[in-house]
Amino acid sequence: MRSSTRRTAGWCGAARSAGSLRAARADIAALAPLAPLHTRAALDGIDEATVALPDLPQVACFDTAFHRTLTPAAATYALPREWNERFGLRRFGFHGLNVGWCAQQAARILTAERSRRLVVCHLGSGCSVSAVLKGRSVDTTMGFTPLEGVPMATRSGSVDPGLLLHLLASGITPGELDEALNHRSGMLGLTGIAGQREEQAACAGDERAQLALDVLGRGGAGAVAAMTTALGGVDGLVFSAGAGERSALLREAICARLGHFGIALDCAANARDRERIDAPGTDVAVLVVRAGEEIVVADETARLLAR
Repeated sequence: MRSSTRRTAGWCGAARSAGSLRAARADIAALAPLAPLHTRAALDGIDEATVALPDLPQVACFDTAFHRTLTPAAATYALPREWNERFGLRRFGFHGLNVGWCAQQAARILTAERSRRLVVCHLGSGCSVSAVLKGRSVDTTMGFTPLEGVPMATRSGSVDPGLLLHLLASGITPGELDEALNHRSGMLGLTGIAGQREEQAACAGDERAQLALDVLGRGGAGAVAAMTTALGGVDGLVFSAGAGERSALLREAICARLGHFGIALDCAANARDRERIDAPGTDVAVLVVRAGEEIVVADETARLLAR
């Protein structure tokens, strides 16, 4: 289950009784508007499992839990303090299950010392970039909702809040705005096509697809650069999730903008989606890590139920 939460102290929470399950479901449902693409589907899963397997405990694993170690500066919005406290406004971060997995795999590949300062690019339907210091999240691009940060498949990423106020004042309703930002923006909004087909279209000379690739490359590289400020440098750059794992063109578009950090690709290794794709002799390791959320979920669920 992927959801934001104000309460989760660890990866998972278990509901073993009907009463605790109802309470947990109610808590998750209250937060569904913050992450509608995933949380409402997760609620459907809870309901179906309750009917099919009523006697088994259910375990919810939260993408936000890994980011509970964000620094106060990274977690805090520069909004009126009263609002932050009254409405629980803060940057939660998402994709934490896979970001944590990527940090583990980077330590396996590079050793813990050589992977001390990591920037993890989770680039799938949703996209986020996170700074991981000694295995702990210290900054990330997604915030109170998964809309913040770099552009995504159908989500806008960060836009000028004044632009959103202008749209509302111009007659766009809050519902229309919510639907467009989540479902009709990002790469789909720029190109009219979904999935990774924009890369193929860009290679075929489609100007809209090339613009979309440039927008995401710029956004991704800018986010990587920003994350290095939280780390005091960078030892490793990790690409993961759908496009991160399979789009050599996107990885190239991002890394080409980061040469001043000592980042350079081995073109042949990058084209083959190899595990390690940095050019020999460069300062920063560049890895491609297959997403492993399900492994983290299984491990943490087993550990929780064993307690």
